[in-house]
Amino acid sequence: MSTSAFDIALDQDGHLCDHTIWTPTIAQKLADTLDVQLTEEHLAILQQVRAFFDKFNHAPATRPLIKWLQKTLPEHDISNQKLQQLFNTGLVARHVNRLAGLPKPPNCL
Repeated sequence: MSTSAFDIALDQDGHLCDHTIWTPTIAQKLADTLDVQLTEEHLAILQQVRAFFDKFNHAPATRPLIKWLQKTLPEHDISNQKLQQLFNTGLVARHVNRLAGLPKPPNCL
């Protein structure tokens, strides 16, 4: 268990230890590690990832994550490629869940 400069408890993979303390400010601190400046679009996506977690009680892997976002945010035209560009990573599910303050999905490296 490590704490970073902004003194929030993170697990060894950089995920929040307590997902209930998440705020957009915390999300931006986590996004800084990917060199990403969060926009309204990023935050809408992160809110929906949190809604998925609340509904299904687990962090989504890539395919369910993209299906969920396509259904809940149709105006954003979500695809894996778009998420990779938005979040500056090939490990979409891993980092989108991390920025949303959620645990690492079970099947992620």
